[in-house]
Amino acid sequence: MNLRSLAYRTDLFFPEFEGSVVDRGEYLVITTPDNPGYHWGNFLIFARPPQPGDLERWTDTFSREIGDPQRVGHAVFGVDGTDGEAGAVRQFIDAGYEFERNVVLSAKAAHPPPRPNRDVTVRPLVSDADWTLSLEQRRKPDPDGPDDEGYARFMERLMARYRRMSEAGRGHWYGAFLCDVLVADLGLFHRDGVGRYQSVVTLPEFRGLGIAGTLVYGAAVHAAETFDLKDIVIVADDGSQASRVYASVGFEPVELSVGWAKSWEGPP
Repeated sequence: MNLRSLAYRTDLFFPEFEGSVVDRGEYLVITTPDNPGYHWGNFLIFARPPQPGDLERWTDTFSREIGDPQRVGHAVFGVDGTDGEAGAVRQFIDAGYEFERNVVLSAKAAHPPPRPNRDVTVRPLVSDADWTLSLEQRRKPDPDGPDDEGYARFMERLMARYRRMSEAGRGHWYGAFLCDVLVADLGLFHRDGVGRYQSVVTLPEFRGLGIAGTLVYGAAVHAAETFDLKDIVIVADDGSQASRVYASVGFEPVELSVGWAKSWEGPP
């Protein structure tokens, strides 16, 4: 199965590094054995949008390839394509699935944001202390909410993988530091001259200060020079504020991607 979707092709950078991608012809099976609770690390990508009646067939396929959804805690499906075509989506909505339509943006080179934040320093995470700061800020889905042991364990495993990728020369995790305080961070990893951003997060009290755009731009410049990238890709919710931030530093929409996810328990 030759993926057309730039979003899903670059998604596979991560399970291909430390996981499994199995081609069944009609669909791909993506698994991350070290992090079974990672929804978008343990899912299926189908070659075409769903047709009427596919919910049952796709769910049976998920059960066979990955595990019973209620036991593993989720069922997630992606669809190869570039135009956001969703097919027979109502059957999934009626069954409690969340429909995801994302805009895929790319740039050959980023440009500075219109309102850069000149107080922050953008650099890769390099020390144990750096990585600990990033993990501590990501251990809860809601910084003001209660502790969630399952989510914390999921995030620990995810950030450990990103660190191993960084140490293997596959990219970096970048931070925006304000007086040695990590106020925003993201990942940017690569393969075959193409870079892919991961998980741009700014602490709530530092939003609206131009930090996210400054970080995205600074990471793009450093990664392009370090890894000789020819193209960089970022994925965001269609129409979101985040997509507008990325557009402000030179990223242009090139396609739409779609998927469905349902959670019974545990992290996303």
